[in-house]
Amino acid sequence: MKTIQLRRYVLVDGEYDAFLDWYDQWMPEARPAAGFTIEFAYGIRETNEFVWALSADVDVETFTAMDEAWKASDARAAAFAGQPQRIVSTDIRLVSDVRG
Repeated sequence: MKTIQLRRYVLVDGEYDAFLDWYDQWMPEARPAAGFTIEFAYGIRETNEFVWALSADVDVETFTAMDEAWKASDARAAAFAGQPQRIVSTDIRLVSDVRG
């Protein structure tokens, strides 16, 4: 069983590059250390959008618990310490493979 979470952000104008620098510095190590796999990460510079997906080989309930633990973790606090708000809006949802 694999649970996948799609995360779509609209970034603050002028913060695209700074956000990518921050993401590259923190997420490739911090999220896997918390038990997640980063499936992909893509940006759309022209519209200040960033889309990425996380997964874990667990059921939805366990994934949700892992995500809540991540939100309360020291690793997340360190990643966000001193960072300005760079995200205008988020759309975070669990997704399913429709190919069967």
